[in-house]
Amino acid sequence: MTAPFSWIQPYPHGIHVVPADAWVDPSRPVDLALVTHGHADHARGGHGRTVATPETLAIMELRYRTGAEDDAGAIPHKAEPVRYGESIRLPGDVTATYVPAGHVLGSAQILLEHAGERIVVTGDYKRRPDPTCPPFEVVPCDIFITEATFGLPVFRHPDDREEIAKLLKSVAQFPASAHLVGAYALGKAQRVIALLREAGYDKTIYIHGAMQKLCDYYQSRGIDLGPLAPATIEKDAKDQFAGAIVIGPPSAFVDRWARRFPNPISCFASGWMRVRQRARQRGVELPLILSDHCDWDELTETIREIGPQEVWVTHGREEALVRWCELNQIRAKPLNIVGYEDEAE
Repeated sequence: MTAPFSWIQPYPHGIHVVPADAWVDPSRPVDLALVTHGHADHARGGHGRTVATPETLAIMELRYRTGAEDDAGAIPHKAEPVRYGESIRLPGDVTATYVPAGHVLGSAQILLEHAGERIVVTGDYKRRPDPTCPPFEVVPCDIFITEATFGLPVFRHPDDREEIAKLLKSVAQFPASAHLVGAYALGKAQRVIALLREAGYDKTIYIHGAMQKLCDYYQSRGIDLGPLAPATIEKDAKDQFAGAIVIGPPSAFVDRWARRFPNPISCFASGWMRVRQRARQRGVELPLILSDHCDWDELTETIREIGPQEVWVTHGREEALVRWCELNQIRAKPLNIVGYEDEAE
Protein backbone atom coordinates (compact mmCIF):
# COMPACT_ATOMS: atom_id res chain seq x y z
CA MET A 1 0.00 0.00 0.00
CA THR A 2 1.33 3.46 -0.89
CA ALA A 3 2.10 5.66 2.12
CA PRO A 4 -0.15 8.72 2.44
CA PHE A 5 1.08 11.72 0.48
CA SER A 6 4.15 9.85 -0.79
CA TRP A 7 3.30 11.15 -4.27
CA ILE A 8 4.55 14.67 -3.51
CA GLN A 9 8.13 15.27 -2.40
CA PRO A 10 9.87 18.53 -1.43
CA TYR A 11 13.42 19.20 -2.61
CA PRO A 12 15.65 22.27 -2.18
CA HIS A 13 14.95 23.22 -5.81
CA GLY A 14 11.17 22.70 -5.82
CA ILE A 15 8.23 20.43 -5.03
CA HIS A 16 8.07 17.23 -7.08
CA VAL A 17 4.68 15.80 -8.02
CA VAL A 18 5.96 12.26 -8.50
CA PRO A 19 3.22 10.49 -10.57
CA ALA A 20 3.13 13.38 -13.07
CA ASP A 21 6.88 14.02 -12.97
CA ALA A 22 5.95 17.68 -12.60
CA TRP A 23 7.54 20.35 -10.41
CA VAL A 24 5.89 23.27 -8.61
CA ASP A 25 7.91 26.51 -8.85
CA PRO A 26 11.21 24.78 -9.66
CA SER A 27 14.37 26.88 -9.45
CA ARG A 28 16.03 24.92 -12.27
CA PRO A 29 14.78 23.94 -15.75
CA VAL A 30 12.47 20.90 -15.82
CA ASP A 31 10.30 19.20 -18.43
CA LEU A 32 7.00 20.12 -16.74
CA ALA A 33 6.69 23.14 -14.41
CA LEU A 34 3.57 24.27 -12.54
CA VAL A 35 4.17 27.93 -11.72
CA THR A 36 2.23 29.86 -9.08
CA HIS A 37 3.20 33.43 -10.06
CA GLY A 38 5.73 35.62 -11.84
CA HIS A 39 8.22 36.59 -9.11
CA ALA A 40 11.75 35.39 -9.79
CA ASP A 41 11.95 33.04 -6.80
CA HIS A 42 9.00 31.09 -8.22
CA ALA A 43 9.17 31.59 -12.00
CA ARG A 44 11.99 31.16 -14.49
CA GLY A 45 12.51 30.28 -18.12
CA GLY A 46 14.02 27.17 -19.63
CA HIS A 47 11.25 24.66 -18.88
CA GLY A 48 9.98 22.32 -21.55
CA ARG A 49 6.35 23.00 -20.62
CA THR A 50 5.03 25.64 -18.22
CA VAL A 51 1.51 25.56 -16.79
CA ALA A 52 0.31 28.82 -15.22
CA THR A 53 -2.45 31.40 -15.42
CA PRO A 54 -2.53 33.46 -18.64
CA GLU A 55 -1.42 36.53 -16.69
CA THR A 56 1.55 34.76 -15.14
CA LEU A 57 2.66 33.41 -18.51
CA ALA A 58 2.46 36.90 -20.01
CA ILE A 59 4.42 38.36 -17.09
CA MET A 60 7.07 35.64 -17.45
CA GLU A 61 7.44 36.53 -21.10
CA LEU A 62 7.78 40.23 -20.28
CA ARG A 63 10.35 39.65 -17.54
CA TYR A 64 12.30 36.58 -18.64
CA ARG A 65 11.59 36.23 -22.38
CA THR A 66 10.44 32.65 -21.85
CA GLY A 67 9.28 32.44 -25.47
CA ALA A 68 12.59 33.61 -26.93
CA GLU A 69 14.05 31.64 -29.80
CA ASP A 70 17.15 29.53 -29.22
CA ASP A 71 20.26 29.64 -31.45
CA ALA A 72 18.58 27.39 -33.99
CA GLY A 73 15.56 29.66 -34.26
CA ALA A 74 13.25 27.29 -32.39
CA ILE A 75 11.09 28.15 -29.40
CA PRO A 76 11.62 25.23 -26.99
CA HIS A 77 9.23 26.56 -24.35
CA LYS A 78 5.60 25.44 -24.39
CA ALA A 79 3.24 27.62 -22.38
CA GLU A 80 -0.08 26.17 -21.26
CA PRO A 81 -2.53 28.71 -19.76
CA VAL A 82 -4.96 27.62 -17.06
CA ARG A 83 -7.67 29.99 -15.87
CA TYR A 84 -8.84 30.32 -12.29
CA GLY A 85 -11.13 27.46 -11.35
CA GLU A 86 -10.04 25.37 -14.33
CA SER A 87 -8.72 21.85 -13.71
CA ILE A 88 -6.25 20.04 -15.91
CA ARG A 89 -5.33 16.37 -15.94
CA LEU A 90 -1.62 15.65 -15.60
CA PRO A 91 0.15 12.35 -16.22
CA GLY A 92 -0.16 9.75 -13.47
CA ASP A 93 -3.82 10.53 -12.75
CA VAL A 94 -3.04 13.86 -11.05
CA THR A 95 -5.45 16.79 -11.33
CA ALA A 96 -4.28 20.39 -10.89
CA THR A 97 -6.67 23.28 -10.29
CA TYR A 98 -5.54 26.92 -10.19
CA VAL A 99 -7.18 29.15 -7.55
CA PRO A 100 -6.56 32.87 -6.77
CA ALA A 101 -3.82 33.56 -4.23
CA GLY A 102 -4.29 37.33 -3.87
CA HIS A 103 -0.54 38.00 -4.08
CA VAL A 104 -0.05 39.77 -7.44
CA LEU A 105 -1.77 39.78 -10.82
CA GLY A 106 -2.04 36.19 -12.06
CA SER A 107 -0.90 34.59 -8.81
CA ALA A 108 -2.46 31.23 -8.00
CA GLN A 109 -2.60 28.50 -5.45
CA ILE A 110 -2.40 25.06 -7.03
CA LEU A 111 -4.73 22.35 -5.75
CA LEU A 112 -3.25 18.94 -6.52
CA GLU A 113 -5.50 15.87 -6.28
CA HIS A 114 -4.40 12.24 -6.51
CA ALA A 115 -5.55 8.95 -4.97
CA GLY A 116 -8.28 10.71 -2.99
CA GLU A 117 -5.84 13.16 -1.37
CA ARG A 118 -5.79 16.95 -1.72
CA ILE A 119 -2.71 19.15 -1.41
CA VAL A 120 -2.67 22.94 -1.84
CA VAL A 121 0.56 24.70 -2.79
CA THR A 122 0.02 28.39 -2.14
CA GLY A 123 3.16 29.93 -3.62
CA ASP A 124 2.96 33.42 -2.07
CA TYR A 125 -0.37 34.82 -0.91
CA LYS A 126 -2.06 37.56 1.07
CA ARG A 127 -5.49 37.98 2.61
CA ARG A 128 -5.95 41.75 2.35
CA PRO A 129 -8.04 43.38 -0.39
CA ASP A 130 -5.97 44.41 -3.40
CA PRO A 131 -7.45 46.39 -6.29
CA THR A 132 -4.91 44.88 -8.70
CA CYS A 133 -5.70 41.15 -8.35
CA PRO A 134 -8.46 38.70 -7.35
CA PRO A 135 -8.64 37.84 -3.63
CA PHE A 136 -7.32 34.68 -1.98
CA GLU A 137 -9.78 31.80 -1.93
CA VAL A 138 -9.93 29.26 0.89
CA VAL A 139 -9.57 25.70 -0.44
CA PRO A 140 -10.12 22.71 1.89
CA CYS A 141 -7.23 20.26 1.73
CA ASP A 142 -5.34 17.53 3.55
CA ILE A 143 -1.91 19.20 3.30
CA PHE A 144 -1.54 22.98 3.15
CA ILE A 145 1.84 24.18 1.86
CA THR A 146 2.27 27.75 3.03
CA GLU A 147 4.91 30.44 2.74
CA ALA A 148 6.16 32.14 5.92
CA THR A 149 7.92 35.28 4.68
CA PHE A 150 6.61 37.18 7.70
CA GLY A 151 6.15 34.14 9.91
CA LEU A 152 7.07 35.72 13.25
CA PRO A 153 4.66 37.25 15.80
CA VAL A 154 6.46 40.60 15.55
CA PHE A 155 5.10 41.04 12.01
CA ARG A 156 1.62 42.54 12.19
CA HIS A 157 0.97 44.77 9.21
CA PRO A 158 -0.96 48.03 9.75
CA ASP A 159 -3.92 49.13 7.65
CA ASP A 160 -2.85 49.82 4.05
CA ARG A 161 -4.88 53.03 3.99
CA GLU A 162 -3.01 54.40 7.01
CA GLU A 163 0.34 53.87 5.27
CA ILE A 164 -0.86 55.59 2.09
CA ALA A 165 -2.20 58.45 4.24
CA LYS A 166 1.29 58.84 5.74
CA LEU A 167 2.73 59.23 2.25
CA LEU A 168 0.12 61.77 1.14
CA LYS A 169 0.54 63.76 4.37
CA SER A 170 4.27 64.02 3.74
CA VAL A 171 3.68 65.09 0.13
CA ALA A 172 1.43 67.88 1.39
CA GLN A 173 3.90 68.94 4.09
CA PHE A 174 6.91 69.10 1.75
CA PRO A 175 5.67 70.48 -1.58
CA ALA A 176 9.19 71.30 -2.79
CA SER A 177 10.35 67.69 -2.48
CA ALA A 178 10.03 64.65 -4.69
CA HIS A 179 8.92 61.55 -2.79
CA LEU A 180 10.85 58.57 -4.13
CA VAL A 181 8.97 55.37 -3.31
CA GLY A 182 10.93 52.14 -3.62
CA ALA A 183 8.57 49.30 -4.55
CA TYR A 184 9.06 45.87 -6.07
CA ALA A 185 8.47 46.14 -9.83
CA LEU A 186 5.87 43.36 -10.07
CA GLY A 187 2.81 43.72 -7.89
CA LYS A 188 3.94 46.12 -5.19
CA ALA A 189 4.45 49.11 -7.49
CA GLN A 190 1.06 48.67 -9.16
CA ARG A 191 -0.65 48.14 -5.81
CA VAL A 192 0.86 51.33 -4.35
CA ILE A 193 -0.36 53.25 -7.40
CA ALA A 194 -3.85 51.74 -7.14
CA LEU A 195 -4.04 52.51 -3.40
CA LEU A 196 -3.03 56.11 -4.09
CA ARG A 197 -5.85 56.34 -6.64
CA GLU A 198 -8.32 54.88 -4.15
CA ALA A 199 -7.21 57.57 -1.67
CA GLY A 200 -8.13 60.25 -4.18
CA TYR A 201 -4.68 61.12 -5.55
CA ASP A 202 -5.35 61.94 -9.20
CA LYS A 203 -2.11 63.65 -10.20
CA THR A 204 0.44 62.11 -12.55
CA ILE A 205 2.59 59.47 -10.86
CA TYR A 206 6.08 59.11 -12.28
CA ILE A 207 7.58 55.65 -12.74
CA HIS A 208 11.05 54.30 -13.39
CA GLY A 209 11.57 52.87 -16.87
CA ALA A 210 11.99 49.35 -15.44
CA MET A 211 8.31 49.40 -14.47
CA GLN A 212 6.81 50.65 -17.72
CA LYS A 213 6.09 47.30 -19.39
CA LEU A 214 4.53 45.79 -16.28
CA CYS A 215 2.37 48.85 -15.63
CA ASP A 216 1.28 48.82 -19.27
CA TYR A 217 0.36 45.15 -18.93
CA TYR A 218 -1.67 45.77 -15.78
CA GLN A 219 -3.52 48.55 -17.61
CA SER A 220 -4.18 46.20 -20.54
CA ARG A 221 -5.87 43.80 -18.10
CA GLY A 222 -8.37 46.47 -17.07
CA ILE A 223 -6.57 47.69 -13.94
CA ASP A 224 -6.82 51.47 -13.97
CA LEU A 225 -3.59 53.01 -12.66
CA GLY A 226 -4.49 56.54 -13.72
CA PRO A 227 -2.05 58.98 -15.37
CA LEU A 228 1.54 57.71 -15.37
CA ALA A 229 4.64 59.26 -16.91
CA PRO A 230 8.30 58.31 -17.20
CA ALA A 231 10.48 59.60 -14.37
CA THR A 232 12.89 61.18 -16.82
CA ILE A 233 14.60 64.42 -15.89
CA GLU A 234 15.47 66.73 -18.72
CA LYS A 235 18.34 69.14 -18.24
CA ASP A 236 17.35 72.11 -16.04
CA ALA A 237 13.85 70.62 -15.54
CA LYS A 238 14.10 69.40 -11.96
CA ASP A 239 11.23 71.62 -10.83
CA GLN A 240 8.70 69.44 -12.65
CA PHE A 241 9.15 66.84 -9.89
CA ALA A 242 8.65 69.20 -6.95
CA GLY A 243 5.81 67.70 -4.92
CA ALA A 244 5.66 64.63 -7.17
CA ILE A 245 5.50 60.94 -6.28
CA VAL A 246 8.09 58.86 -8.10
CA ILE A 247 7.96 55.05 -7.93
CA GLY A 248 10.86 52.81 -8.88
CA PRO A 249 12.67 49.63 -7.88
CA PRO A 250 14.50 50.11 -4.55
CA SER A 251 17.86 49.48 -6.20
CA ALA A 252 17.37 52.57 -8.40
CA PHE A 253 17.23 54.89 -5.40
CA VAL A 254 20.75 54.14 -4.18
CA ASP A 255 22.52 55.40 -7.29
CA ARG A 256 22.98 58.75 -9.04
CA TRP A 257 19.57 58.47 -10.73
CA ALA A 258 17.82 59.37 -7.46
CA ARG A 259 20.05 62.34 -6.68
CA ARG A 260 18.79 64.17 -9.74
CA PHE A 261 15.40 64.83 -8.13
CA PRO A 262 14.71 67.99 -6.09
CA ASN A 263 15.08 67.59 -2.31
CA PRO A 264 14.26 63.87 -2.53
CA ILE A 265 12.55 62.13 0.37
CA SER A 266 13.36 58.43 0.46
CA CYS A 267 10.40 56.07 0.98
CA PHE A 268 10.20 52.27 0.81
CA ALA A 269 7.02 50.18 0.58
CA SER A 270 7.66 46.78 2.16
CA GLY A 271 6.58 44.58 5.01
CA TRP A 272 10.20 44.70 6.14
CA MET A 273 9.75 48.34 7.10
CA ARG A 274 8.27 47.03 10.34
CA VAL A 275 11.92 46.44 11.32
CA ARG A 276 13.35 49.89 12.06
CA GLN A 277 16.92 48.73 11.67
CA ARG A 278 16.22 47.72 8.05
CA ALA A 279 14.81 51.18 7.35
CA ARG A 280 17.85 52.86 8.90
CA GLN A 281 20.27 50.62 7.00
CA ARG A 282 18.62 51.63 3.72
CA GLY A 283 18.51 55.31 4.62
CA VAL A 284 14.71 55.32 4.38
CA GLU A 285 13.19 58.53 5.69
CA LEU A 286 9.56 57.48 5.31
CA PRO A 287 9.03 53.72 5.78
CA LEU A 288 5.72 52.43 4.41
CA ILE A 289 4.68 49.07 5.86
CA LEU A 290 2.92 47.66 2.80
CA SER A 291 3.26 43.95 2.16
CA ASP A 292 2.07 41.54 -0.52
CA HIS A 293 2.39 38.69 2.00
CA CYS A 294 0.39 37.66 5.05
CA ASP A 295 1.49 38.82 8.47
CA TRP A 296 1.68 36.45 11.46
CA ASP A 297 -2.01 36.70 12.41
CA GLU A 298 -3.14 36.20 8.81
CA LEU A 299 -0.94 33.12 8.41
CA THR A 300 -2.25 31.47 11.56
CA GLU A 301 -5.88 32.46 10.89
CA THR A 302 -5.65 31.00 7.39
CA ILE A 303 -4.40 27.68 8.73
CA ARG A 304 -7.22 27.61 11.28
CA GLU A 305 -9.77 28.41 8.58
CA ILE A 306 -8.58 25.66 6.24
CA GLY A 307 -8.12 23.05 8.97
CA PRO A 308 -5.63 20.77 7.17
CA GLN A 309 -4.29 17.51 8.59
CA GLU A 310 -0.76 18.74 8.02
CA VAL A 311 1.07 21.99 7.20
CA TRP A 312 4.33 22.26 5.26
CA VAL A 313 6.12 25.59 5.64
CA THR A 314 8.50 27.22 3.17
CA HIS A 315 10.03 30.54 2.06
CA GLY A 316 10.76 32.40 5.26
CA ARG A 317 10.48 31.98 9.02
CA GLU A 318 9.69 28.29 8.90
CA GLU A 319 10.48 27.15 12.43
CA ALA A 320 8.21 29.63 14.26
CA LEU A 321 5.15 28.69 12.21
CA VAL A 322 5.94 24.99 12.51
CA ARG A 323 6.12 25.41 16.28
CA TRP A 324 2.79 27.26 16.33
CA CYS A 325 1.18 24.39 14.40
CA GLU A 326 2.57 21.82 16.82
CA LEU A 327 1.25 23.78 19.81
CA ASN A 328 -2.15 23.74 18.12
CA GLN A 329 -2.08 19.96 17.49
CA ILE A 330 -1.43 20.29 13.76
CA ARG A 331 1.33 18.21 12.18
CA ALA A 332 3.87 20.44 10.47
CA LYS A 333 7.35 20.46 8.97
CA PRO A 334 9.72 22.95 7.31
CA LEU A 335 10.62 22.35 3.67
CA ASN A 336 13.89 24.33 3.42
CA ILE A 337 13.34 25.12 -0.25
CA VAL A 338 16.01 27.32 -1.80
CA GLY A 339 14.74 30.78 -2.63
CA TYR A 340 14.73 34.38 -1.55
CA GLU A 341 12.16 36.78 -0.21
CA ASP A 342 10.95 38.91 -3.09
CA GLU A 343 10.13 41.83 -0.79
CA ALA A 344 13.80 42.07 0.20
CA GLU A 345 14.57 43.93 -3.02
